[in-house]
Amino acid sequence: MSNAPLMPKATAVWLVENTSLTFDQIADFCKLHPLEVKGIADGEVAAGIKGHDPITSGQLTREEIAKGEASSAIRLTLAVSKVRLPEPKKSGGPRYTPLSRRQDRPNAILWLVRNHPELKDAQVMRLVGTTKTTLQAIRDRTHWNSSQLSPLDPVTLGLCSQIDLDMEVNRANKDRPQTAPDPGQTLVSAEITTAPREPTSQADVFGTSAPVKAPVEDAIDVNSVFAKLKGLKTAE
Repeated sequence: MSNAPLMPKATAVWLVENTSLTFDQIADFCKLHPLEVKGIADGEVAAGIKGHDPITSGQLTREEIAKGEASSAIRLTLAVSKVRLPEPKKSGGPRYTPLSRRQDRPNAILWLVRNHPELKDAQVMRLVGTTKTTLQAIRDRTHWNSSQLSPLDPVTLGLCSQIDLDMEVNRANKDRPQTAPDPGQTLVSAEITTAPREPTSQADVFGTSAPVKAPVEDAIDVNSVFAKLKGLKTAE
């Protein structure tokens, strides 16, 4: 209950025995029904419960009780604790897997082993909530159902969220040693390949044409030409 003291019935028993507060005031402070408080006063309710002093536990002050005893219209208020207790941390146990999804867990483990070999065993176990024995059996293909397993994405199966998977992959990549890339396999950036080049000669602007071959003239027989000319003169 909200704003209720620790051990409400034991506190009500102590207030009934040690104060002159009304049943309504005690019931309101302890979040009980007035008839239940009346039953405590009559010995019919909480007969074996030992009273708990709210003043000693810091839940109520003597001044607050004195105000309530002076006027039945005053309602007691729970004292605010000056000590702040830290919130309990959740234990980092294995992830709970619903019964309807547990049969798909080996398929999800196989998918993680094949697609993300950089993940450590503890990371895979944390993602899908499996045991080291099952994980090792799937790695070594000694699982009893290895022949029937098919890799399935654990995010699609609902065994983990995409955010959790990305976080574990990024964490595993940070732990891996960084290897220098092979310079022989790098590509030239697009800025270099698409940059315009200034022409250095006329041939770079208009290009070069194929050389034109000169026509081969037929060889002229000089003697035959003069013989024809002499024949023409004789005929005249």
